Amino acid sequence: MSRLLQGAQFVLAAHRISQLPADQGAEVAFAGRSNAGKSSALNALTNHKGLARTSKTPGRTQQMVAFSLPPPVQVDGQPPLDVRLIDLPGYGYAKVPMEMRDHWKLEIDAYLHQRRSLRGLVLIVDIRHPLKEFDRMMLEFCFATQLPCHVLLTKADKLSRGAATQALAALRKGFASNSPHATAQIFSSSAGTGVDEAREAVMTLLRTPREGAHPNHER
Repeated sequence: MSRLLQGAQFVLAAHRISQLPADQGAEVAFAGRSNAGKSSALNALTNHKGLARTSKTPGRTQQMVAFSLPPPVQVDGQPPLDVRLIDLPGYGYAKVPMEMRDHWKLEIDAYLHQRRSLRGLVLIVDIRHPLKEFDRMMLEFCFATQLPCHVLLTKADKLSRGAATQALAALRKGFASNSPHATAQIFSSSAGTGVDEAREAVMTLLRTPREGAHPNHER
């Protein structure tokens, strides 16, 4: 199933949620601070080095970017399911104008609250640093709305194996009481650490309907 991610294709870049593809089928969103390695993670998961733009200058993802995936095999005569990945704007980079940051904040909030086809969130966090305010806000939102969340602790190759394991254990300990719908793993796009595990996690989110989802959005 995870091979479906390797068929990802760019669809469009949207400045507002109203410009995104039709709100049907299933999609997983990727969120994270703009220097956490989100674009590199997307490229590694899809095995497509040029899918998401990467740059030495953080904050280049300034729109919501939609990528289509090949539809998974359906059973019982059901039509193929529209499946997508959504790359949300990187958040928290100081050089981005305040007006643009405010716009992103409003649009991301609207997307998370209104998008019915959203089945889960992949949160990109730099393993070398404690959770930032944005990271905590996203986790709290997922907890409050029962939105499944999978955290990629990126840039794990920058730490020793022992230090990376300790960071993962500390995060999971916090999940036990605060974020029961969240999971986490160690990840490195450059070293290939955890790529297969992350692919399976994304596919699990895509193929698992959310509790209370309207049936019209599950076709």
